[in-house]
Amino acid sequence: QVQLVASGGGSVQAGGSMRLSCATSPHTYTVYAVGWYRQAPGKGHGEGVALMDSDGLTSYRDSVKGRFTVSEDNAKNTLYLQMNSLKPDDTAMYYCAVAPSMTAQQALGVNIDFSGWGQGTQVTVSS
Repeated sequence: QVQLVASGGGSVQAGGSMRLSCATSPHTYTVYAVGWYRQAPGKGHGEGVALMDSDGLTSYRDSVKGRFTVSEDNAKNTLYLQMNSLKPDDTAMYYCAVAPSMTAQQALGVNIDFSGWGQGTQVTVSS
């Protein structure tokens, strides 16, 4: 995975919504998955949240299905994560990354060691 620049995090109460953004340029991969990972407080590794691949297919972890939506604005080279009905368990540092030569489903299942990664964007959901 190659980290991209994510933004848009903040604090919100449970049940609220938030949209994260990610600058997807200048990667030049032709076969890839791109999307969102997160690392909850105290957890050593991160988890895939929502990925989209170069075939336009998406894959979500079960706990966010129906609440989160990943989308891409190619004209703006920007990837979004719309998060609705947020829960305290969604509290985490969120990262955006591109996974070369992977499908969305493959990239979703990767557990990532974020040590050595740059700053993500913090999402805090209070009860």
